[in-house]
Amino acid sequence: MPLLTRPPRAAAPASARPGVTSAHATSLRAGRPRAARAGVALAAGVLLLGLAGCAQEVGAGERVNGDAAAQGYVSGDGSTTIVAEADRVAAPALTGPTLEGGTFDLAEHRGKVVVLNVWASWCAPCRAEADELAAVAEEKADDGVVFVGLNTRDSAAPAAAFVERFGIPYPNVVDSDGTKQLLFSDTLPPQAIPSTLVIDREGRVAARAIGEVDRSRLLGLIEPIEAEAA
Repeated sequence: MPLLTRPPRAAAPASARPGVTSAHATSLRAGRPRAARAGVALAAGVLLLGLAGCAQEVGAGERVNGDAAAQGYVSGDGSTTIVAEADRVAAPALTGPTLEGGTFDLAEHRGKVVVLNVWASWCAPCRAEADELAAVAEEKADDGVVFVGLNTRDSAAPAAAFVERFGIPYPNVVDSDGTKQLLFSDTLPPQAIPSTLVIDREGRVAARAIGEVDRSRLLGLIEPIEAEAA
């Protein structure tokens, strides 16, 4: 006797399933793309939030961990400011140990133009500008311009390796917790990493560059202050 086989039973449409009305089935079908769109929107919102977080300036006392900071850290807005002589405010008393094992006291350099660069080894724009800073520091040494670094929110070993790698010729004050950077909050504050300040011969904060600098931008900060009457 030949075997009888039954054809596979087709799945019942949602509207024919027990307890599922036609309206309910339509709602289920419509809900799927709506849920997918909601998921995409949520993912996009998370991405935008992450990008916005990268663009924030670092506040004083805030530590940034190495690899996470190097990946996606966005520095300042690239602005440059030169303050009129009548409007300048005295720089704070910046003193402290240096990465090189000495000490630095800003007050000892009164009567000279001082360039202060705020940096950290984990900061990609700091690495990008390091060669330019080193070269201009050597170029301006014969003119009596003093360069100093403020190594902020960093660890000693990677900071020392940074100085050696880029041949930084000037001292670098240790500011591991960001409190020395905060000293400048009442003047022309270095609001991002990197930032560069120029202090005039009278010990006043005269100019500031937010973000990465190159030779042209550095000279544009330094030379107007150099040209002022001593």
